[in-house]
Amino acid sequence: MTKQQNIIGAQVRKLRYQQDLTQEALAARCGVLGWDLSRATLSKIEARLRCVTDVELEILANALKVQITALYPPRRSRGPKN
Repeated sequence: MTKQQNIIGAQVRKLRYQQDLTQEALAARCGVLGWDLSRATLSKIEARLRCVTDVELEILANALKVQITALYPPRRSRGPKN
């Protein structure tokens, strides 16, 4: 079993689907923003097989037109706080 390399992959895929973007289209948007990202590398990010740097995180957020926090998985409810 391969160790997961990031926690944002599922959210990146979800946001990309919501915006009706192909991996190629999102990779192209990242390229315009200065990150030469291939479709294959994006696939690995979405599958959580590749680490993402803080700079890459910012570019992904900009390419998807969301805040960086939108790339993180939603917090699970832990019940009432004391």
